[in-house]
Amino acid sequence: MNPIQILKAAIDRKNPDLWDKEIILSRNEMLVQTGNIDNWIYYVESGALRICVESENEIHTTRFAYRGSLVTVLDSFFRNVPTIYSIEAIRKSKVVRINATDFKDFLLSSTEYTNLWRMLLEELVLQQLEREVDLLNNSPIERYKRVYERSPQLFQEIPHKYIAAYLRMTPETFSRLHSNHK
Repeated sequence: MNPIQILKAAIDRKNPDLWDKEIILSRNEMLVQTGNIDNWIYYVESGALRICVESENEIHTTRFAYRGSLVTVLDSFFRNVPTIYSIEAIRKSKVVRINATDFKDFLLSSTEYTNLWRMLLEELVLQQLEREVDLLNNSPIERYKRVYERSPQLFQEIPHKYIAAYLRMTPETFSRLHSNHK
């Protein structure tokens, strides 16, 4: 089991009532809106979502979440401030959520859970650093290969037009690379 699955199972076992409610999202429906304070961490039971930031009328996808993922807007989750991000369902999705305070209390109840959370955050930081280097230094084919090697499930869960945008390439370039990579 991966760290997310271990945490989810531990919450379900220890206190399943921490999951505040189940939310069903239609395609293109927003889970979190830019400018809102969002003190929740979400577990994706089904579907797919993207975390976005908007700049000058352009939407940039920064991350994806799909079945078995945890997702939140970290700026708001950690600092209780209005978020600069949004979370949008890119397929019909079902999520459950836990309030940040309850989640943090749960993590502090066990060194094991605290260590799992630290591991998840470390992995997130490393992935973000790798992505930044990819976008600055690597060609489209190198970016495609690295993401494919790191997250092959992404290519099964997320519509390709969103992966293309995430990789900062046109859908046509993505399609060509994807066809040649099979």
